[in-house]
Amino acid sequence: MNIREATINDLDKLSVLFDGYRVFYRKDADLIAAKEFIAKRIQQKDSVIYVAINKNEELTGFVQLYPSFSSVRMQRLWILNDLYVESKYRGQGISKMLIDRCKEHCSATNGCGLLLETETSNHIGNQLYLKTDFHLEENNFYFWENNI
Repeated sequence: MNIREATINDLDKLSVLFDGYRVFYRKDADLIAAKEFIAKRIQQKDSVIYVAINKNEELTGFVQLYPSFSSVRMQRLWILNDLYVESKYRGQGISKMLIDRCKEHCSATNGCGLLLETETSNHIGNQLYLKTDFHLEENNFYFWENNI
């Protein structure tokens, strides 16, 4: 398995994975919008996306990081916003490899850490994050939705 940063050449295959990720979180499939969204992230360089590629050159999963800052720590902070492995490739350690690559990126950019959120009902994800040295914070998480 090869983990590398995504390029615009990955757009078609990556968009399919990204759309599958959104469907996993109960959003309607929209491959056209998914492709536009990912294309903008790559072109505008406002996220870092790593892809997992198997020996047959198939994209099997991806992770997307967004930059932020921790004012308390006065350092860069990375938000691990999206992590997805196509169902037929799960259970092969691909998620862990993607997370490890994120940790390397965080260290290389002098980041203070990775922050992520997942649903409490995502039992596999919650177990994975604990196994990869994330710790569960005791903070309240609030969200305001702009209903425009």
